[in-house]
Amino acid sequence: MDNTTEIKTGAKLKKRHSVSYDNWGYAFISPFFIIYIIFSLIPLLTTFIYSMFEYYKEGLGVWVGPNFVGLNNFKLLFTAQNSHIGKFLGNTIFMWLIGFIPQIIVSLVLAVWFTNTELNLKGQRFFKTVIYLPNLIMAAAFAMLVYALFSDEGPVNKILMSTVDKLNGVKYVYDSEGYIVDKVVPEGVKAATAVRFFASVGWTRTLIAGMNFLMWYGNTTILLMAGVMGIDNSLFEAARIDGASPGQVFFKITMPLLLPIFVYVFITSLIGGIQMFDVPQIVTNGKGRPNDTTMTLIMDLNMYLKKKDYGTSGAMSVVLFAMTAVLSGFVYKSTMSKYQNKR
Repeated sequence: MDNTTEIKTGAKLKKRHSVSYDNWGYAFISPFFIIYIIFSLIPLLTTFIYSMFEYYKEGLGVWVGPNFVGLNNFKLLFTAQNSHIGKFLGNTIFMWLIGFIPQIIVSLVLAVWFTNTELNLKGQRFFKTVIYLPNLIMAAAFAMLVYALFSDEGPVNKILMSTVDKLNGVKYVYDSEGYIVDKVVPEGVKAATAVRFFASVGWTRTLIAGMNFLMWYGNTTILLMAGVMGIDNSLFEAARIDGASPGQVFFKITMPLLLPIFVYVFITSLIGGIQMFDVPQIVTNGKGRPNDTTMTLIMDLNMYLKKKDYGTSGAMSVVLFAMTAVLSGFVYKSTMSKYQNKR
């Protein structure tokens, strides 16, 4: 009886060990690949295919195509009389740069401050939370808020006009409910007028860049902090013992060892800059005002999509893809060459 039990038990153990779990990993990772293929790979391939075809809606619902035209859509993008792709690229890069340069400087300073053991700043958790909060706000909501603040009738204009009028001796006449009904302007003095922020090229571009800066500098700070915290603290201590100044520590130790993270931040920010859309779209109502000076490449792509011109839209998307890949590859190759293992 005991021998039978042992045999059965051994058989069960043998059977249990014969079950293979090698293929279960594929089952667990398959949802990612299914979702990627359906929502990313197929649309990507479809975009490349559409870029080779003439396919658009004309007039009252009359569709033209799809007719294979090869590279003609790409040719029209750069040679058509009404093509402004070069101007829109310049707008995009310029607005990205004037937002990214202060963003990376402020983020580097904050990252070094928050990770410096000698400074021992108080309330670090509070300040880290505060600087990251703008990143949690939807870009559309943030753009609407800034537009409301800086519009012709917004609070910023009212504060500026009130301040200028008081300095010039202008007096206000109020009604019983506290509303301004008239102004008493001294002779030889001109009453203040509203600053039309969104009618000025400089102000509109600056506000768009400022919004991008406020939304992303917190995220950049967190990434750079992680990079600085990954550097061995003994290197900083040795440099201080040798009498190195804070500037020498930053440029000789921090920046060289932080370069991989810095390049990652730069490339991701570059990709985000080329894809700039939501903030200028909302602030200018998709028109790129004034005079197309805030029209970006993605806004131009959106115009083609609204016209149901899928052929040109596909070509524009492929151009953006190629442009992003080339610029990102150039930045990585030119900055990370010494980090690559060479045989």
